[in-house]
Amino acid sequence: MAKIDIYNLSGAVTGQMELSDDIFGIEPNKSAMHAVVLNILANRRQGTHSTKTRSEVRGGGKRPYRQKGTGRARHGSTRSAQYVGGGIIFGPKPRDYSYTIPKKVRRLAMKSAFSAKMIDNKVIVVDGLAFDEIKTKKMVDVLKALKVADSALVVLGEKNENVELSARNIPTVKTAFTNTINVFDILKYDSFIMTKEAAEKIQEVYV
Repeated sequence: MAKIDIYNLSGAVTGQMELSDDIFGIEPNKSAMHAVVLNILANRRQGTHSTKTRSEVRGGGKRPYRQKGTGRARHGSTRSAQYVGGGIIFGPKPRDYSYTIPKKVRRLAMKSAFSAKMIDNKVIVVDGLAFDEIKTKKMVDVLKALKVADSALVVLGEKNENVELSARNIPTVKTAFTNTINVFDILKYDSFIMTKEAAEKIQEVYV
């Protein structure tokens, strides 16, 4: 098992903890991570786009001109697709883009994402994360103490409204819980910060 330092909110090392090699020490499977990221993005699509066909647009009840004798092409409605204001042929209609990925692939992708962050030395464990008030500056100070210069995903072991609201105004920081993290967010954010409690729960779930 790999050992990792545990930091306090001042950025000082207070101890160490072991992280399972089965979760944080495997060879990242890029194919699995790619498949799951595509699945997450597809499932997020609302699919509410809609265009009107010629049967749904307004007007066009009368033939624009007589069928024979004009020398022009015959038309039965001014709401055919070639007319301005006409219907759309094969346009998008509301649909569901979601699909499922095998559970084993999802678990492999999560472990691969954890391991990828571990390989890049982007995993940070803190002994605890709690504020007595809602203040963005406190979260900014914590990130500075932990030497996090880029974006960060902060994973909490349990709900803490003060921490969540303190981080909400920082555009490069997102808070999550052990049961809401996903491969997309882990890979999207540069640093992966988790409390000791969250690390223990992750290892319980994905062991």
